[in-house]
Amino acid sequence: MADKGKKGKAAAPEPEAAPPPEDPKPEDKKGQEPKKKEKSVQPQDEVGTRKGCRRYKWELKDSNKEFWVMGHAEVKILSLGCLIAAMVMFTGTTVHPLLTLIITMELSVFCFFFIIYTFAINRYMPFILWPISDLLNDLSAFIFLMGAIVIAVKSRSSMPTHYFIAVILIGMAGLFALIDICLQRNHFKGKKVKRNVLLPPPPREPKAEKPKEPEKAEEKPPEKAEEKAKNKRKGGKK
Repeated sequence: MADKGKKGKAAAPEPEAAPPPEDPKPEDKKGQEPKKKEKSVQPQDEVGTRKGCRRYKWELKDSNKEFWVMGHAEVKILSLGCLIAAMVMFTGTTVHPLLTLIITMELSVFCFFFIIYTFAINRYMPFILWPISDLLNDLSAFIFLMGAIVIAVKSRSSMPTHYFIAVILIGMAGLFALIDICLQRNHFKGKKVKRNVLLPPPPREPKAEKPKEPEKAEEKPPEKAEEKAKNKRKGGKK
């Protein structure tokens, strides 16, 4: 039996263990590193999909560009300078309390709009119509400053030099506010008011009904085997 086992076929050799996977080369590792996300290309004239700091930088740049190029900033700075100079001129003389009230009120309003446009705060509050609000502010400033001139002239019988210069400066501030009103009109050029906005939409047309298909004739059920057999018997008897 032992000889027969020796003469038999030799046992199949055991499969060799697979060699361990080689470590990738350092060059391959570098190639496998995740690539950095490239910034999406954004339009220069619109916000696009910018978010966070990128959006604020764009809004800040665009707001200041519009504010300074269209002349609003320069006009507001001149108005502020005239009102501050008028307040300084009024310090050495007796002044009607309404004059100081009107000048301080207009100074605060001009500073408010200057800060709003400089730091692009208006871009994050779209529910306020800023061009219209600024236009109304300039109109009210012009009216209040013209009223201040009338009060300043009527409240004094004689006007010293400093008082007279202050009144002229108030009038110049009102004139700059009027110029700003003319500049605000550029925002409304080329924009048409939409008509029939509040009208209801037209009624929908009824859908055309499809023609009904003719009904197919009902198929008679097949005769039963018994009835066929009866018919055959009757035919045979005849």
